[in-house]
Amino acid sequence: MRSNTVKFSALGALVVLAGSFLLPAVQAQTVYRIVGPDGKVTYSDKPPPSATETRVTPANAGPAAAGASAGLPYELRQVAAKYPVTLYTGDKCGPCLAGVSLLTSRGVPFTEKTVTTNEDTEALQRLSGDNSLPFITIGGQQLKGFSDAEWTQFLNAAGYPASSALPPSYRRPAPAPLVRVAEAPARSAEGSAPAAARPNPRPAPQVAPPATNPAGIRF
Repeated sequence: MRSNTVKFSALGALVVLAGSFLLPAVQAQTVYRIVGPDGKVTYSDKPPPSATETRVTPANAGPAAAGASAGLPYELRQVAAKYPVTLYTGDKCGPCLAGVSLLTSRGVPFTEKTVTTNEDTEALQRLSGDNSLPFITIGGQQLKGFSDAEWTQFLNAAGYPASSALPPSYRRPAPAPLVRVAEAPARSAEGSAPAAARPNPRPAPQVAPPATNPAGIRF
């Protein structure tokens, strides 16, 4: 009788675990960092109706993810498409390095987003409701902090293989900032100048990461 209870509990746990990947899409939604013509910065889960007045940057988009999945074995590619993995990390974060090591050694294709600026911290707060790192999403499931056992449990439930099935030619996408800073284009009082008279646009300023983590980030 006791063994039946144990089996039933294990089955219930698997049902709950599988259901967690079907959470509402709002948990994995894109956050946009919008810089208006007046320089005002806002965050929204919806892009503005007009791209001519503002510059929009998806704060948590992973454009390299689709390209990185090319060339993967069929079964792994199917799992990665259904339950994509995104890892959010910070500088001098031991648990973050442990998380990267776990995913890499297991051969899990993932996108890494770095949190180093105040803008990154604001976007992370919007995404996770917290500012602790590391933060990982597996499909619609969100996990805060590093736990070998917990991460392994959810990766298993998603269907990722227990050992690496990546081809030798696979190269993981380079880490990218969570927020890419963009500026609104300058506009003259007379309106848009002819194409020949328009000055070359200034490149977006390069934001150097601070020497230490922004205040408020916890590891």
